[in-house]
Amino acid sequence: MQPHTETKIVLVTRPSRLAELTARFNTVAQARFYVEHLGADFTDYEREDQTYGLARREAERLLAEWGRVQILERRFVPNFIFGPRDVVVALGQDGMVANTLKYLDGQPLIGVNPDPHRWDGPLLPFRVGDLASLMPEVLAGRRPTRAVILAQASLNNGQVMRAVNDLFVGVRTHGSARYRIRFGDAAEDHSSSGVVISTGLGSTGWLQSLLAGATAVSRSAQAAFYGLGAAAGAEAAVQQSARPAPEARSRWQFPWDADYLYFTVREPFPSRRTGCSLVFGRIAADTAFSLESLMPENGVIFSDGIQEDYIEFNSGTRAVIALASRQGLLVV
Repeated sequence: MQPHTETKIVLVTRPSRLAELTARFNTVAQARFYVEHLGADFTDYEREDQTYGLARREAERLLAEWGRVQILERRFVPNFIFGPRDVVVALGQDGMVANTLKYLDGQPLIGVNPDPHRWDGPLLPFRVGDLASLMPEVLAGRRPTRAVILAQASLNNGQVMRAVNDLFVGVRTHGSARYRIRFGDAAEDHSSSGVVISTGLGSTGWLQSLLAGATAVSRSAQAAFYGLGAAAGAEAAVQQSARPAPEARSRWQFPWDADYLYFTVREPFPSRRTGCSLVFGRIAADTAFSLESLMPENGVIFSDGIQEDYIEFNSGTRAVIALASRQGLLVV
């Protein structure tokens, strides 16, 4: 059957855990032996693989009615050239939707949940069966979309890294990252566990975790050092942090299309050469924010938790962090 349009529809897929294990151990039997030898339930791997396989075949069938379908495994997304009129469908978890979105330039992206009993998330509003009624609306331009602001790190060597949720600037090991931070007119040398720059979409994830942890540690430390004792201080901090948690979550969250970012420095260390005054702030469109590496090796910048897809951030490298010129476009 001929498709209704000539539009190219890119279906982004991922291998299941079983597929990855089979590739590693050559056969399903060897993969089974490995998993069960460790005491895990291999049938869960089989169920996931079967469910995803069925979802992929059904998605491909439904999409083929509306355009030319190209299957793209997620590991090839960074090097794939998307056409300006392509429609992209991501069949996977929330993280795969985000990691696909940052490589697009205005193409609409549809997040489809292949296994609703296993996965959830705000970027997976659709199920496979929804594609039958969804695609004609998307192709006709009648389906609403939601803009997503991206963060961007531009290096003085010409490299660029974008992020849908967060940029991480630091060291690839558990050692300390050394860099010079510039925020507006202020500058400071740091030794820390790295810097996280969060977008509105990422404000419910890593940013919330960082702020929640810093708040709880601060309360516990104040209680412990001002006479309650460590155990009592910890208990008081737990009780205090539990009560305002919903308000804190809403206070720390900001819109997906907000025209600003937030940076957070993780575990800054004060010394004669390094400071702790520039550790948190809002990066607006007119705010200058940059990081200069003071590390001879192992410095990295990666985005959205994908450590394998990184650019080096070693001595002499300067990264200007700002809002990306392009925006993501999510179908809702």
